[in-house]
Amino acid sequence: MAINNVNNGLPKTPVDNTKISQQNQTQQSQQQASDVAAKTQSAPRQDSVSLTQSAQQLNQVQKKGTEAPVNQEKVDRLKKAIQSGEYKVNPEVLANKIAKAESEIFGAD
Repeated sequence: MAINNVNNGLPKTPVDNTKISQQNQTQQSQQQASDVAAKTQSAPRQDSVSLTQSAQQLNQVQKKGTEAPVNQEKVDRLKKAIQSGEYKVNPEVLANKIAKAESEIFGAD
């Protein structure tokens, strides 16, 4: 059996190797991109948090406050006195205690 009229009688066009290599590179690039995307999606994300020194100090103060013993009888007595209006605040004593607490916290004299 004879095959006639191959390429409709037109001359055979040469193969452009640069075009083929560009196509191969494009396919490889696409494959690499999809591989990277797959690895990125499957790898667990690592998040981290860092606290400032002030935040760490505040956290320590809060822990100490919750661990401190509470004299519930005194708390109840003060609640009653405040509710009945019998509790009187001495502003000088209060100011001295606030100043003392600030100097202990911030280290100022």
